[in-house]
Amino acid sequence: MDGIRELLSAVRDAGVLAGNFRGLLHIAIGRKVTRPDGTPVTTGVTWRTLAGELKAMRFDQELVREYGADPDALTARDRERFWYAAIAVAKVDSAEAIAEADRLVPKLKTLGFVVGPSPGHPAPTPPPRAKAAEPKPKDKDDTGGKKKKK
Repeated sequence: MDGIRELLSAVRDAGVLAGNFRGLLHIAIGRKVTRPDGTPVTTGVTWRTLAGELKAMRFDQELVREYGADPDALTARDRERFWYAAIAVAKVDSAEAIAEADRLVPKLKTLGFVVGPSPGHPAPTPPPRAKAAEPKPKDKDDTGGKKKKK
C-alpha cells in the first residue's frame, strides 16, 4: 500500500493532477507502475483501497468536477464512501479514462514512474524492422547471364 501512496503523493505534490484525475484513478486501479530500474511500485489496487488512500491523504473533493460529478451529490457523510462513489462515477474503464491516463503517463515518467499498458489494451508495438536484403543464391548452372557455347 505504500507504493500507491507514494504515487498519489508524487502526483499531487508535482502539480500534475489538474485535468488528469480520472486518468490517475485509472492508473492506480488497473495498471502496473514501476520505477525505471524495474522495482514495482504498485500492480493496481481495489476501489476500496484507493478510496481509503484518497481519504487518508485528504485529496480535494472538488477534483471530481473534472469528469462531471457533483461533490455535493456524492455521499458526504463519510469521506471514504465519498471517494468510493466518486470512483464509481468516474467510469475508470471508459475510453475517456484510458485516454486521460495515456496523457498522464509521460508526466509520471518525469516523476520517476514507469506505467504499464491498460488492461485489455496491449502496449503499442513498434513497427517491424525491415529485413536486410539477402543475396540471391546462384544456380549451379548460372554463368552470370552468359550463354554457354555448344
